[in-house]
Amino acid sequence: MTTMTIAKAINEGLRATLKNNPKALLMGEDIGALGGVYRVTEGLKKEFGADRVVDTPLAEAGIIGTAIGLALRGYHPICEIQFDGFVFPGFNQITTQLAKIHARSAGQLSTPVVIRIPYGGGIGSIEHHSESPEALFAHTAGLRIISPSNAHDAYWMIQQAAACPDPVIVFEPKRRYWQKGEINTDDPGLDPFQARVIHPGTDATIVVYGPLVPVALAAADAAEEDGHSVEVIDLRSISPMDFETVSTSVEKTGRLIVAHEAPTFGGVGGEIAARISERCFYALESPVLRVGGFHMPYPVARVEEHYLPDVDRLLEALDRALAY
Repeated sequence: MTTMTIAKAINEGLRATLKNNPKALLMGEDIGALGGVYRVTEGLKKEFGADRVVDTPLAEAGIIGTAIGLALRGYHPICEIQFDGFVFPGFNQITTQLAKIHARSAGQLSTPVVIRIPYGGGIGSIEHHSESPEALFAHTAGLRIISPSNAHDAYWMIQQAAACPDPVIVFEPKRRYWQKGEINTDDPGLDPFQARVIHPGTDATIVVYGPLVPVALAAADAAEEDGHSVEVIDLRSISPMDFETVSTSVEKTGRLIVAHEAPTFGGVGGEIAARISERCFYALESPVLRVGGFHMPYPVARVEEHYLPDVDRLLEALDRALAY
């Protein structure tokens, strides 16, 4: 076991990928000499050279388009989008090309491209630097979407994504980059597309992923002081989604709260709520409740704490669920 930050864990995972796969390469804006805005790729260009850690122009469509071409020629490109809101110039390439080539070719072609996207708020920044656009990509078939919440998952998920024959988007919770945790470098544990119960409970289930996992754990601890037992599930994979783990929990607890930083309107939580309402109708003791951002452009940094879900908002939802 070793302890490191999430950012360092991703760095080490990328290093292992580059060492073990000569066809792997990194691409992105300022990822080479600078090591990226968050220094996640620091030191990798010096170790592996400019041919495998490529500083690209400021052109997301060009980054993704080039990565698709490289993948079709047998390479395994790993792209960094500098900030969540910067991905949209490449949205067309991702959703109409990258996601569809395998199906369009009747399975004859594959595009093993990984797209790393730092996402979410809580860093004191502005719109296009603090957004959570995961639902826009989850709606597109052909993309796998994962989000690590801890150092162990960050270390292994980036390697597992790079080894996957399908396109994978890795949403990295940027405000958690400096959160430390233990990593078992010998055993990845669960499949990256499986959810994990990280806090057992019997009265209600809270499903979260990425940056809200520590918030949900803090809410569960606070609820325990009031005599309520809350089960917390780290979803880990947004597409495909592990409804079995969530269903099993809800059949035990009878109540479900889903939380994410993205707006609740049209968000991932709505899909979870609909599926669990169908699967667990007779087990539910209350409606499925959602806690998330508001349906508005991301606010200025001075008021973002009112926008982001916090412990109080989760506990308020828990009180409503338990009141039924």
